[in-house]
This record gives sequence, C-alpha cells and structure tokens, in this order.
Amino acid sequence: MISIILETISNFILLIIQKIGYLGVFFLMFLQSVNIPIPSEITMSFSGFLVQKEILNFWLVVLMGTFGNLTGSLISYFLASSLARNGWRAKYGILKILISDSNLQLAEKWFNKYGTFSIFFGRMIPVVSTFISFPAGLAKMKISVFSFLTFAGSFVWCSFLTYLGFVFGENWQIIQIYFRKFDYLILILIIAVIGWWGWKHLRKIQNSK
Repeated sequence: MISIILETISNFILLIIQKIGYLGVFFLMFLQSVNIPIPSEITMSFSGFLVQKEILNFWLVVLMGTFGNLTGSLISYFLASSLARNGWRAKYGILKILISDSNLQLAEKWFNKYGTFSIFFGRMIPVVSTFISFPAGLAKMKISVFSFLTFAGSFVWCSFLTYLGFVFGENWQIIQIYFRKFDYLILILIIAVIGWWGWKHLRKIQNSK
C-alpha cells in the first residue's frame, strides 16, 4: 500500500516537472514546505537529470526550488504564529493538554538558543524539512532570521540534490531508493517522540488529579 502511494507521488512529481518545467519545480517545493509530503529528493534530483539532458538550467532549477521552499515555509510559519496568537489551544482540548504554556515557552527558549542550527540543517533532513517551519512559528522565531536560514539551507539542499541528479543521469532514481530508507527512519523517530511527549503529558495530568 505504501509503495503504491509513493509511486503515485513520484509519478505526479515527474508529470508536473515535465509539463511546466521551472514553475513545476517551484510548485512542488512550495507544496513540500506547506506540510504536504512531496519528497524534495525526487523533485530536485529528477530536475538535475533534466539539466544533464540540457532541458533545464542548473541554477534556475536551484533558485526555483529554493524560492518555492522559502515561500511555502513562510506560509507555514505565519500560520503557526497566527494560531499561537489567537489562543487556538483553548478551542481544542487535546492540543491544550499536549502543548501547555510551559511547552510553548520551552520551545521559544530552545529556538532562541538552537534555532539557527535547527532551521538551517533541518532543511537538509528528509521529513523534518517538511514540518520545521511550524514549530518555528509557534516559538515566534524572528522572521528575518527564519527567512535567511530557510533560504540558505534550502539553497544548499537544492544544489546538492540537483547536482546528484546531474551526476547520476539516467540512474537518478537510485537517489530516491537510498533517501526513502532514511525517510522511514526519520518518520519512526518522529512518531516515537510524539508518542512519548503525549504519554508524558497525559500521565502528568492524571497524577495531578
């Protein structure tokens, strides 16, 4: 079932890029950054393959991918920031349980201390790159810093993946195979952390009664 879904997503990515080229690269990287799981390793490495065939230009591909990533990331950031300001947790009980005021304060302190590292390198970690903007918005990370780090990290990542696609050429899909294994590992770790976080807070509430 999962393999069918992944194959469908891959075919969608290839179709979009083949149909609208650079705009397709921008659009797909935009989607990936608004919390829609579109693998950047497929988008950019396939584009790199098209660069090798002289259908697309390397730097235009990289810039379109980078700006698509930045645009989507800013939307996710502002959405999270807006939710934090408008008392969204009060409307949804389970969210108020899992994300307390102390949690938000801790997240804000953590981003103030380690935000530079997490945003820049988070752009280069599959799965994490899709969702990293949301906690940055919740923690009210400075928008100018967030934008610069997002652009810089995305530029490095897009350049790397495009170059890999260029080097592997017709065999660019090998890149997807290796990254997919890494995706599964990261996803398992994220689920484990969320599960531990939820269990910890539910237990804390039960003990306080």
